[in-house]
Amino acid sequence: MQTIIVLTGAGISAESGIRTFRDSDGLWEEYRIEDVATYAAWQNNPKLILDFYNQRRRQLATVEPNAAHYALAKLEEKFNVQIITQNVDNLHERAGSTKILHLHGELTKARSSIDDELVYDIGYKDLLTGDICEKGSQLRPHIVWFGEAVPKIIEATELIRKADIAMIIGTSMNVYPAAGLINYAPQNIPKYYIDPNAANASNFSNLIVIKEKAGLGVPVLVEKLLK
Repeated sequence: MQTIIVLTGAGISAESGIRTFRDSDGLWEEYRIEDVATYAAWQNNPKLILDFYNQRRRQLATVEPNAAHYALAKLEEKFNVQIITQNVDNLHERAGSTKILHLHGELTKARSSIDDELVYDIGYKDLLTGDICEKGSQLRPHIVWFGEAVPKIIEATELIRKADIAMIIGTSMNVYPAAGLINYAPQNIPKYYIDPNAANASNFSNLIVIKEKAGLGVPVLVEKLLK
């Protein structure tokens, strides 16, 4: 069974109604990155951070996976599919995909402020001041903030080395270290890049660019691969 490695970014979830950080109407229009997505911000104003991610968690509870998410789940009928996502939502899981690696954390989880190994499923509940782990520390969002290490990047690198086919969906390929993952894919495999604003990436061998939204481009490609 061939292995397909799928790299997904904010664009695939935008079609479900989740605003992306870099869109003109994105979340950063209301907040400065430094105020909601750094460890320094967490130290300075933890209540603001908790409120910000509580809002995002509530929004996530109101949206559904889209055609692209469901198409990727369908690929598992004939392929070993591993999704590596920069997204912190759970739309891949809800669509039925079974192997998802979240590079930047998960919105529906919280973790200890003093022990990164203590991670808790909280679903769509608000995370409040005073919610603590068993070691007595305040729970924080299970999110990789700007300036923090990306613990799963090595695992992601090893996964993409084993790809027979690679797919890049809904990402600008400008945010590192995630953007560098495609460099570790075998050179001779087909690589599909699906994004309406797909940049010129001619430096990658065997790259097929599909300038479509994920909801349109991914189902068509999946049907082609399944046949």
